[in-house]
Amino acid sequence: MTALPASALALAEPAAAPAASREGLKIVVVGHVDHGKSTVIGRLLHDTGSLPEGKIEELKAISERRGMPLEWSFVLDAFQAERDQAITIDTTRVWFKSAARDYVVIDAPGHREFLKNMVTGAASADAAVLVIDALEGVREQSKRHGYLLHLLGVRQVVVAVNKMDLADFSRTRFEAVRAEILAYLAEIGVTPAAVVPISGRHGDNLVRRSGNTGWYQGPALLDALDGLAPAAEESGRPLRFPVQAVYKFDERRIVAGRIESGVLRVGDRLTFSPSGKSARVASIEAWPDVFPPLQAAAGSSVGITLDDHIFVERGDIASHAEGDLPKLSPVFRASLFWLGDAPLTVGRSYRLRLATAEAQVTVEAVERVIDTDSLAHSEAGAVPRHGIAEVVLRARDLLALDEHADNPATGRFVLTEAGQIVGGGLVSLKGYPDQRRVQPKPAANLFAVDHTLTPRARARRNGHEGAVLWFTGLSGAGKSTLAMEVERRLFARGLQIYVLDGDNVRRGLNADLGFSPDARAENIRRIGEVAALFADAGMIAITAFISPYRSDRARARAAAEAQRPGTFHEIHIKADLAVCEERDPKGLYKRARNGEIPDFTGISAPYEPPEAPELVVDTGALGIDQAAELVIDYITRTIVLPEAVAI
Repeated sequence: MTALPASALALAEPAAAPAASREGLKIVVVGHVDHGKSTVIGRLLHDTGSLPEGKIEELKAISERRGMPLEWSFVLDAFQAERDQAITIDTTRVWFKSAARDYVVIDAPGHREFLKNMVTGAASADAAVLVIDALEGVREQSKRHGYLLHLLGVRQVVVAVNKMDLADFSRTRFEAVRAEILAYLAEIGVTPAAVVPISGRHGDNLVRRSGNTGWYQGPALLDALDGLAPAAEESGRPLRFPVQAVYKFDERRIVAGRIESGVLRVGDRLTFSPSGKSARVASIEAWPDVFPPLQAAAGSSVGITLDDHIFVERGDIASHAEGDLPKLSPVFRASLFWLGDAPLTVGRSYRLRLATAEAQVTVEAVERVIDTDSLAHSEAGAVPRHGIAEVVLRARDLLALDEHADNPATGRFVLTEAGQIVGGGLVSLKGYPDQRRVQPKPAANLFAVDHTLTPRARARRNGHEGAVLWFTGLSGAGKSTLAMEVERRLFARGLQIYVLDGDNVRRGLNADLGFSPDARAENIRRIGEVAALFADAGMIAITAFISPYRSDRARARAAAEAQRPGTFHEIHIKADLAVCEERDPKGLYKRARNGEIPDFTGISAPYEPPEAPELVVDTGALGIDQAAELVIDYITRTIVLPEAVAI
């Protein structure tokens, strides 16, 4: 949020922040421009006795100089430009209280051009008030703000139908607006706690029920707010301590940051993600405390010292080593709102800011663009300014990620370009595995034993090098059919060859694994290690697995090439989704379309095609004989020894 000038603070913050002992709730007030958000808040502050002494007189004087009646919005519109144009430009925070609790109210801009500021305000709110003009009804920005509240995870919403005085407090008009907004919110999964008819200018139904709406039997706005659930206790979530900086004082290295969730204690063993390094908390340094505390909770900015001199840097996230750790992945799905002047397109790169970490990410896919007015979804390849979309973002290295639903503080991000914020959104790992689970762990008490037979000796005996031919492609692309045909033909010509596929691997080696993204990643890890052993033994191992994730295939390549570079050959068995669905030999696509198979690749889970495979076999265009000869020709050129008998 842009800092307010000192001269504006007295007007923008009419009451001192409340004591921390009472229950508090942060509320963002949103809605279409000119629907009266600032007026509602200004009058609410007055009617709850939250304005400082002398503020009414000051507002009257300002209004009189402008030749207008008392304008409640001037309580919040701190910038001269806002008063002149009668719009809210920046978010403004004010405090008020009821008998039940203390409130922080965030007044968010309604104008389309200041959408970024509205998002900034809503991102930290526990609840929202959506203000709608009784005469104008539900407008484009009303719907966009409602959808953004849903996108940002603000589930507690109260709708205030304002300016009822201008509609002669008509019950018919109120019911029409109420029905329209309820229908829209229901489609995006939001159920308002109340829809209240109000007059912000005159105070009807703000703090107490008004006689002008005798037909209305619901709560006043303040009563509806008091009925909302308290803010979630961040201290009860798993520990997340993003590293802001590392300082050196005398002989100590102090790791500094803000605890976003959970509780940190002296003696806790921490794991720093994404590196996976671990150490215990030796001390907690909190300024200006004379005696170092033994623990600190969410919201505290502290420094810690560690019992081991591990390398820690800005952007790392500390969590309890035995607790719920962030997931590791170079790729994730995002529900994103776009603010850049140029459209967001596939292939463009931006700077990601996630907690204190920064990384370059590339837009891998725009899965769908959402029209917030009609809620229609399209598969457009670009996201226009002020658009909302579901996209896939990929970084070069592993990122430490939390699902927004699990931890809002570390599950949201912004994108920047040339130092300017151009977008932001929420993290989702649906369909992607946690790479932490398949990271190699160093084993103790193991000692390498060298074989007396060299790879060259095995190759001379067999007439070919040991190799892994990794067939990857969608279900139905023909991987297993082609692999078996290649195996049959090459075995007949004397090559040492064997096919690994789901039928022979999942009966024994991987019988304990399911089909979740994490289980599938472990399935491919094990297959990669086994295939590498086959290659080390001098055989040709053909693997026929969807293996949808690039990171898993890269790990299999590393396992195969640990002893000899060039052992791994990625072969993309390519066929369009429509072709695979038409074949559907086992009826899997039909079942997936009916929702019977969750996380099915190509339907409800992603497939990441190879970026630079050694060979592409288009089974949508080639018959089995042509495809088999293409693979055999490749093997002859790359694996069979020149001095061996031609095959």
